[in-house]
Amino acid sequence: MANDTQPPDAGAAAGWSADAVARAREKFHCPACGAEAHWNPGKKALICPFCGTESPATLEVRAGETVIVEHDLVAALRGIPDSARGWQAEKTSVRCQSCHAISVFDAEKVGRRCDFCGSASLVPYEQVKDAFRPESLLPLAVSESQSRDLIRTWYRHQWFAPNRFNEKALTDTVHGIYLPYWTFDAKVNANWSADSGTYYYTGSGKNRQRHVRWTPVSGSLSHAFDDELVCASLGVNEARLRKIEPFPTSGALVPYDAGYLAGWTVERYQIDLVAASKTSRERMDAEVRDMCRREVPGDTQRNLQVDATFYEQTFKHVLVPVWLMTYTYRGKSYQVVVNGITGVMSGSRPWSWIKIGLAVLAAILLLILIGAITGDS
Repeated sequence: MANDTQPPDAGAAAGWSADAVARAREKFHCPACGAEAHWNPGKKALICPFCGTESPATLEVRAGETVIVEHDLVAALRGIPDSARGWQAEKTSVRCQSCHAISVFDAEKVGRRCDFCGSASLVPYEQVKDAFRPESLLPLAVSESQSRDLIRTWYRHQWFAPNRFNEKALTDTVHGIYLPYWTFDAKVNANWSADSGTYYYTGSGKNRQRHVRWTPVSGSLSHAFDDELVCASLGVNEARLRKIEPFPTSGALVPYDAGYLAGWTVERYQIDLVAASKTSRERMDAEVRDMCRREVPGDTQRNLQVDATFYEQTFKHVLVPVWLMTYTYRGKSYQVVVNGITGVMSGSRPWSWIKIGLAVLAAILLLILIGAITGDS
């Protein structure tokens, strides 16, 4: 169970009837793009038909009418002025019709392919309202030549990849890209209770049996989360990004300046703040529960209950650099991504079933040979 200093989420509205919802008369504008959001009875939430943002809200009856009550998070979004939106430089935005990434680059660049999937199916992207401008960013530290060397080394260790696959290290283009991230800070106080189990044994020899002596225990802990990262990109595979994290956002961030992005492609965030905050809270809840689990004494445990209260919750919108190589092999797209600060990398590649088959055959022949030698002995 988790609490915080905000009002309860949209699930609290589950008990309202469809008629009550239908009587809501005032318009509600999307906190992300400013368009009019519509109530979705299935999700029991306000959904923006333009950008898809789900706005957390509760419903209350006031003076016989149903009204919408905003969360602190939505109020914070509304409090961001228009002067904090946009890129502070002339930019062009396009959406890829293949991978749906929204790329932002210098206005004079034309005739581009998608940096994320290589598709030429790019269409102009017209946003209802300018995106929130990042507060800060991490300047790129790994050079293109360094990233290419890292990728070449990675290629050489892909033993079961097709032979033609290795040629990609020399022929494909490596793209430097700034990806959008949300970071979240929060403090938490958690009270926990559980049954602590201690093993004891009876009997001896083959009759020895293990038993558990259960004892109720409880405790509390406090923790501060700092810069918990949630990527807002749709252009890069999430599993790949998780493997190259973390980015050193706690100490190396610099204030946003459009000059850092001159000549570089930036992906506009597509996972909005509201959705990202939910993801962050789920991760924090899981981590707090795991910390409480480790506090339970004894040999085993059961019935762990956690009551967590979050407070002093803050967020930032930041940009982080990566080097990205995307290529297509036999009609399927693969990505290799390098952390632009630490050089940590992760990639996907095709499999050569011929090589795998030969390896399996060689292993079988080796086992047969060992068996024959052992039999002769």
